Amino acid sequence: MAVSALPPSAQAPSDPPPRSAKAVLFALAMGGFAIGTTEFAAMGVLPEFARGLGIDEPTAGHVISAYALGVVAGAPVLAVMGARMSRRVLLIVLMAMFAVGNGLSALAPTYEWMLAFRFLAGVPHGAYFGVASLVAAGVAEPGKRSQAVSRVLLGLTVATVVGVPFAGFVSLIFGWRWTFAIVSVLAILTMALVHALAPRDPPQPQASPLRELGALANRQVWLTLGVGAIGFGGMFAVYAYVASTLTAVTGVGAEVVPWALGVFGLGMVAGNIAGGVLADRFGMRAAAMLLIWSAAWMALYPIATPALWSILVVVFMIGAGGGLGTVLQMRLMDVAGEAQTLAAALNHSAFNTANALGPFLAGAAIAAGWGLPSTGAVGCALTLGGLAVWGIAWLDGRRAPLLADKAVQQC
Repeated sequence: MAVSALPPSAQAPSDPPPRSAKAVLFALAMGGFAIGTTEFAAMGVLPEFARGLGIDEPTAGHVISAYALGVVAGAPVLAVMGARMSRRVLLIVLMAMFAVGNGLSALAPTYEWMLAFRFLAGVPHGAYFGVASLVAAGVAEPGKRSQAVSRVLLGLTVATVVGVPFAGFVSLIFGWRWTFAIVSVLAILTMALVHALAPRDPPQPQASPLRELGALANRQVWLTLGVGAIGFGGMFAVYAYVASTLTAVTGVGAEVVPWALGVFGLGMVAGNIAGGVLADRFGMRAAAMLLIWSAAWMALYPIATPALWSILVVVFMIGAGGGLGTVLQMRLMDVAGEAQTLAAALNHSAFNTANALGPFLAGAAIAAGWGLPSTGAVGCALTLGGLAVWGIAWLDGRRAPLLADKAVQQC
């Protein structure tokens, strides 16, 4: 599949970064760490804030959905609105919104206010990762753009191993509100780091909302988003029910569940690092490799559920398939032409669409009486669906140059 070059304005900042590229990537990854902590820790403290707000747990689950809806809605809107801003300034503004949303979540007096505040906290999520990925690619060494972007996403995956358990520990001692308060502090720390370390790029007056919206006319952008929205749904189909499967099928105690989720998180960390290397070497072909990898391990998941050792191995391998995120992030940045910010931000709208689709279909399979292990089969089917969309994108990418050559010959 052909990969178009980034426009010059997207390849590097106008001024060199004031510090080393590693320092810049650390600052950007800190924001990913804050976002990953709030996104996954909110699921862990759901029973606590359900009791605190006087609601049942199924109703409290709507709070999680409100955050995801904020991500889906906020990514394109903020990317378009911030098109002309300095990327460094835009990152600080986005983290400020994130800090406010989580701070207010810590103070929410009622369920209705909690819904509103979690939606607000989710709004800057996708735009932050999109803009941070562009900045990371701009400071990267030649040939290592994907690895630089993977370092930004590494903050999110490390949060599943470090941030989420720490937030849960604090919640048990001091109460669930401190989980969101800690995330707000992490967001403020990110603002300070980005202010001090990120390249001081000027505003981009040549950019415009209309130019950013031009990404939506590109078939390759939509097809890449389709790969993520469907293919990533497989991972979430399994992840959403791992805890229930461990206790009800594998037969382990509830105290083992956090460790198992930590194993999944370690798989995501490893996969994220590998995804950056694969994307730099193989481009969009790396997406097919990771989708096939994930589908194979998800097919094994139902067989692995009776024994703890086997389910942990498979869960780790499925988590490693999360490296797909870096590959798709780079692909969107490569095919978007001048509409860099919107395309990069939309990756996380697709990611959260998958977060809704996978658990919904897996839940339907369980409700139909197929049992908790069937989530692996659902995940495998979704991942293969993402692979099918990848195949369409690959054929479309090969067809476009042929049509262009034919048009030149006719002229």
